[in-house]
Amino acid sequence: MEFFRRTAPVGFMAQAKRWGLISLILVISSWVLVFTKGFNYGIDFAGGTLIQVKYDKPAPIDDIRKILQTQKAYEGAQVTHFGSEDEIVIRTKSSTGSVSNDISDEVRKLLAPTGNLEVRRVDMVGPKIGDELKTKGTMALLLAIAGILAYVSFRFEWRFALSSVLALIHDMSIALGAIVLFGIEVNLDILAAILTLLGYSINDTIIIFDRIRESIRTSKASEIAELIDESVTKTLSRTTLTSLTTFLVVLALYLFGGEIIKGFSFTLLVGLIVGTYSSIFIASPILMWLKFSVLDFRKKEAEKLKREKEKERMRSMYEQGTL
Repeated sequence: MEFFRRTAPVGFMAQAKRWGLISLILVISSWVLVFTKGFNYGIDFAGGTLIQVKYDKPAPIDDIRKILQTQKAYEGAQVTHFGSEDEIVIRTKSSTGSVSNDISDEVRKLLAPTGNLEVRRVDMVGPKIGDELKTKGTMALLLAIAGILAYVSFRFEWRFALSSVLALIHDMSIALGAIVLFGIEVNLDILAAILTLLGYSINDTIIIFDRIRESIRTSKASEIAELIDESVTKTLSRTTLTSLTTFLVVLALYLFGGEIIKGFSFTLLVGLIVGTYSSIFIASPILMWLKFSVLDFRKKEAEKLKREKEKERMRSMYEQGTL
């Protein structure tokens, strides 16, 4: 299916500086938010106890808070709605060594005067485990970026690799800024969403880079900006279809998937938009700004082809016994 049937290239690179400036402002703003406001760490990273409770009527939050305030173990507990008025989440900074069933029974007895309720979930994470998960999560992100850098360097060349990694950092920065701005709770689900975002974004970028490399070999143009415009225009239909269908699926998850995966789907929604945009207006222009030489690339490709032909000729002579 073709959405865009164009033979003339769209002048994407003519707008590269403008979009680059907008991206720079967004990235700087995102990191300012991260360092000033900070992340809203969930139980996975901050440690503590999370108890999800469902009532058969709207939950009386004020009564629940008054009861919990009388218990030392629940001092400073946060009580908030969880997706609907009849469901709440109780968060405490302390964790206990008791099993989940003991906490469930304790909460049921404490909150019995507030109505008919069901304890649906109890999560407990100690502070040491939370710090360990946070460290390992950061390492996972850094290793993923390093692996992508190594892969793209091997498959293409260093300018392509650097462009793709800078685009990934751009996508991750804006996604993290959105998470902080909207107060999304950062837990293992959000980490999984960020890693998914990196994979999606690099896939989109690699497809465009493949088409750029193909255009360098087949096109008569010698300016990298012109070749990028040709390549992005040729992949425009594929990019639109892939991004649109994925976006609709994730949007459905966000709207109807329930409160428990809202943070995950929100991060993916932001990442899909930013990742698609960055493949065109960030990764490709950076390649141009790094002074990628089309003539040098063609020269290297010609030398590589010459070496391959020479190897093939020598192999053929060896097989025929003439070497």
